[in-house]
Amino acid sequence: MEKFLSCDWGTTSFRLRLIDKEGLGILAEEQSLKGIAETFAAWKQKDGNAERRLSFYLSIIDQHIKLIEKKLPAFLDNIPVVISGMASASIGMIELPYKILPFKIDGSDMEMHTIAASKDFAHTVTIISGVRTENDVIRGEETQLIGAYDVASPDAETIFIFPGTHSKHIVVKDNRAIRFTTYMTGEFFDLLSKRSVLSLSVSSGGSIEVLQNKQSFEQGVKDGSVSNLLHQSFLVRTNDLFQKRNKEENYFYLSGLLLGAELTHLQNETYSTVTVVSNTSLYPSYVLALHTLGIKNIQYHNGAEATI
Repeated sequence: MEKFLSCDWGTTSFRLRLIDKEGLGILAEEQSLKGIAETFAAWKQKDGNAERRLSFYLSIIDQHIKLIEKKLPAFLDNIPVVISGMASASIGMIELPYKILPFKIDGSDMEMHTIAASKDFAHTVTIISGVRTENDVIRGEETQLIGAYDVASPDAETIFIFPGTHSKHIVVKDNRAIRFTTYMTGEFFDLLSKRSVLSLSVSSGGSIEVLQNKQSFEQGVKDGSVSNLLHQSFLVRTNDLFQKRNKEENYFYLSGLLLGAELTHLQNETYSTVTVVSNTSLYPSYVLALHTLGIKNIQYHNGAEATI
């Protein structure tokens, strides 16, 4: 197998990449907003027949494979497909049990399900399930971690941060993921900045590189790391009412508040490295927040390359 197709199918997004196995380089890519939630709803509306559910999901993947074939151009029949994310959830292609923590970083002990190629879908499919603890779950970040991890000292604990709607912090030691924590940072920011009373006091579209925005963000990080978040969030409103900050500065102050609350625990930890895995605009904010909190040994891994 010289190449394979890596599919990261999240709740709200879909990403398919043709990967060169030897160097893990990305040869071609297709993305869309047809995540598992939308796909599940479309299947229910169109058919809802459980026996045809898998073929419906495979048809979505096949559409994106054909788009990649047009780009290359080349036929990709018989190229295997590896799927991670929400494809193994209850609203996904097929529900699989979670792997119980810990898991090996080489992925050798993950929960997987293989579907043979057929005349309707000319690709062997491997679906990778998520991972769980007693009270937390991840689907997708575990495979990104496998792609992003470099072998470290067996005695050293390292932490990987995956920014997003539900940010994940995964701790690795002795080439195994030993614990992780989910933070609803992105979802809370969306709710507060777009659907709460605070939406009247913030304005998006600015740059964190602007000095006043940067300073507002840094102050938010500091306040979020030491103050009661439920109280401090309301100050976004009074900042606007009392003209202490304009709406653009308030936007970055609110962002800083939430990142400060998410990352403050790292001030008391002694991880050998803190690696931010991201290929989005969130990366500069996370790095600035970590620096503001005095966190050292920060590394970066491009999320676009963190694949299996």
